[in-house]
Amino acid sequence: MKSTALDYDLPESLIAQYPAQKRDASRLMVLDRKKGNIQLDLFENLAHYLKRGDCLALNDTRVIRARLHGHKTTGGAVEIFLLQELGDGSWAALVRPSARLKPGNTVILPTDLAARVDERLPGGKRRVYFNTGDVISRLEEAGEIPLPPYIHRDRPDDNDASRYQTVYADTPGAVAAPTAGLHFTDAVFNTLAREGIEKAFLTLHVGYGTFKPIQTELLSEHRMDDEEYVFPDESAQLLNNTRKNGGRVVAVGTTCTRVLESCYSEGMYRSARGCTDLYIYPPYQFSAVDILQTNFHLPRSSLLALVCAFAGKDFVMEAYRRAVQEKFRFYSYGDVMLIL
Repeated sequence: MKSTALDYDLPESLIAQYPAQKRDASRLMVLDRKKGNIQLDLFENLAHYLKRGDCLALNDTRVIRARLHGHKTTGGAVEIFLLQELGDGSWAALVRPSARLKPGNTVILPTDLAARVDERLPGGKRRVYFNTGDVISRLEEAGEIPLPPYIHRDRPDDNDASRYQTVYADTPGAVAAPTAGLHFTDAVFNTLAREGIEKAFLTLHVGYGTFKPIQTELLSEHRMDDEEYVFPDESAQLLNNTRKNGGRVVAVGTTCTRVLESCYSEGMYRSARGCTDLYIYPPYQFSAVDILQTNFHLPRSSLLALVCAFAGKDFVMEAYRRAVQEKFRFYSYGDVMLIL
């Protein structure tokens, strides 16, 4: 399949710049693959489409305050966007203006934090060392929540620190939110629990590569960046029991989908930890996911390719046309889709 097959027309006015006033007031589009129909609802009614014995798989990664503003010792302004912690204690980062920072230059940051910018890494990245080993906790005071590039703000909104996190975010390490989970509230979880729908948690630290467009002519030529994940034994056992008892596994987001598909073999979910660069595009035979909950994604993106693999390209693109027609809100702070 050519990557141009994942293009669609989207008015810029439908790209959500702020979250819905209430998380669970997001609009919900339900796609039924067997019936081939589309239904519109609100996310607070999610339980209506699930049944007792189903289990949600949720990504509990927490977005770190990865964007840092500082200055060189000579005074020039510098922005550092942390991407991934490397094995030797350094970080891979985007540094601007990179060309003006020679290896060994120091950047002075808020709260007495300092960073030494070192050698260039592939993809325009730089290796960065800090003057402390406890970087993530220091970011809470020194850094900003990194919003996606299609959210255009002069400065972050005060609500972004909470709203660009899921209510169950727990394990710091992501530089982008697992956005399919942003719609959940305690009230929705309470309703699901009363209906006998369970939760299983895993962790995948979403990287900046999630925004990388497919630039190759063919979908098959694109490559994903590695992302670190943990799939606990408790969650694997819960999902195995779900399937054994006739329940369905609901992947909340493309991140959960990629972990589940990476950790399923010989008819079982198997606990694991490591990195995955699994890239799912049509045609693909899913083994580990029965239902997919996901936001509306960018044209020609790996996320949209996964959704098309799950529900069929024609059906998904029809749903996207309907979403534009009905003025659904798109991307990270937008509305949500449930594919049965």
